[in-house]
Amino acid sequence: MFGKLKVGIIVVVLLVGTLGGAVALGAVGTPSVSGVENRFGGVNETSTVIESDLHVSNPNPLGVALGGLSADYAVSMNGIEMAHGVKSGVDIDRGNSTLPFSTTMDNERIPAWWVSHIRNGESTTVTVDASVHSSLLDYSFGAPKVERTVETDLISAFNSTETRPVNADAPVVSDPVLYVNETSAQWGDVNESVTPIDMDFTMYNPKTFPVPVSEIGYTITMNDVTVGNGTSAQGYVIPAGGQRTVETRTFVENERLDEWWVTHLERNQRTDLEIDFYAKIRVTGETIRIPLDEMTYTETIETDMFGTKVEATGQTNVTSESDESASTPEPTVTTTSADGGSDSTTPTETPTATPTDTASATSTPESGETTTEDDGLLALGR
Repeated sequence: MFGKLKVGIIVVVLLVGTLGGAVALGAVGTPSVSGVENRFGGVNETSTVIESDLHVSNPNPLGVALGGLSADYAVSMNGIEMAHGVKSGVDIDRGNSTLPFSTTMDNERIPAWWVSHIRNGESTTVTVDASVHSSLLDYSFGAPKVERTVETDLISAFNSTETRPVNADAPVVSDPVLYVNETSAQWGDVNESVTPIDMDFTMYNPKTFPVPVSEIGYTITMNDVTVGNGTSAQGYVIPAGGQRTVETRTFVENERLDEWWVTHLERNQRTDLEIDFYAKIRVTGETIRIPLDEMTYTETIETDMFGTKVEATGQTNVTSESDESASTPEPTVTTTSADGGSDSTTPTETPTATPTDTASATSTPESGETTTEDDGLLALGR
């Protein structure tokens, strides 16, 4: 009995050595990863599942099922690892086959990615690295690196020279009480906790008395999730028949972004962004809170992070405008293989003509609109 066991061990050792030598000499073709497809799976308040199909080509007449095969997979965004998983016990059929597996992303990583996205000029590089390793043959073969650039333009559409009335709808003063002739916005210095947006409102006062603006308040929502609210820290007085720029700093609270992320995926990577404002003014000795409805900023955000999103028509977008060298080739023939492997993951708003302030007391109303079109937060990579 011991003799048979010893012979069996020797045969296995010789077989492994022969295969290893054949692979090294090129006598046996080595499997290769021809591409990888990724898509979002389920999402909850704490984690996001990323599903992947690893396309493998095996030129040998026999499948590879010697054991010791594992698939390693990682997703990073601007160099921040979002998910990392390993699937062990993988079998590879002959010809072309597909290895399905999944990894889990910890949603708490979303705020850190957001900070990098804003700091990088609203640009994100999504990178997917995948490889298969045989511990038995001590050999690895990797997939072509997948890189997809996602660029956004979140706030430029707020830059506008459209004149909009501010109505108090109060018996103590006639409307409009003020006009907003121009609005602008730019990013402040983002940090790990907050994302500041510096917003300016150029206000014109058509009245014969000055109008104090004691406060500008705001609420920022994304898919009805409040990600920021607050008030300005400085008051302003708009002179009679004149104009003044009111500066307001708004903040996105980064810690609330993981909650937004869940709704973004639940709506097929779609977000309705809204920023609402109000002002407090003082006229005839009375303080009035005025909703600045004409200033409400809305934007629809749609993304396709991996280029494989299934649209409402049922079609799947598989186009990536990243560099040619970073594209993911599709295999000629694909068959799904039941690999029986196991997964392990590491959660890594039509105004009327209105006056503007000029040197003449009979100023000409400013009307019309000049706005910058917005591609949307996390618009399709270009």
